[in-house]
Amino acid sequence: MESLVRSGHVADVILACLVLEAMALLAWHRATGRGLAPGAVAALLLPGAFLVLALRLALTGEAWALIPVVLVGALAAHLWDLRARLRS
Repeated sequence: MESLVRSGHVADVILACLVLEAMALLAWHRATGRGLAPGAVAALLLPGAFLVLALRLALTGEAWALIPVVLVGALAAHLWDLRARLRS
């Protein structure tokens, strides 16, 4: 387990789960016409994906300057989601 975390692969597993969740939500919407539209799925999952990417960067010792950039991406995605939710 320690090597999974130290290598950053734990973040890869989480990102893969987010991709699977997005695929399931989009497939359900396409099949039933119910559930979240594609834009709403993206707005829902992108902030978390950015945060997990920042975690991966930190765990793998990437250039520290990339982490704040990715965190700003998480903030922007969160504000996009929040704006959409407040409008509906």
